[in-house]
Amino acid sequence: MATPRAETNSSHLAGEYFVAAELYRRGYSVAMTLGNAKAIDLFAERETQTVNVQVKAIRGRKSVGWPITRRKVKDKVVYVFVCLNTPGTSPDFYICTSKETRRKVKQYPTRGIINLSQLNTGQFLDRWDKIDAALRPVDSK
Repeated sequence: MATPRAETNSSHLAGEYFVAAELYRRGYSVAMTLGNAKAIDLFAERETQTVNVQVKAIRGRKSVGWPITRRKVKDKVVYVFVCLNTPGTSPDFYICTSKETRRKVKQYPTRGIINLSQLNTGQFLDRWDKIDAALRPVDSK
């Protein structure tokens, strides 16, 4: 049975909140963007530097992976793929640069996916240092 649309939207929103909370815990000021068709979910700022974050969330390990097409991957964005585990268990966070994200997409003619098994390594799991590395000075214009 297909997952109802409301649950899919709720999963994504839950993922955004978990990532925002984790970034806040790590010393960032975080702003969430609104809307359904947005390119950036979160703006994270520390001192005078900022980073753009896109969040993708799935409900659990039974999911195959995160739907994403290669052409939708934006440069200068850090992607956080969230696996919302069973209640009472913390989510898993897989962090990728835009270049890594683009390489991991398995692209089909009409859709794309990043499989959980591709990210379930130390190269991506809890790699919050990639957020720090992507910080850029805030544009003063």
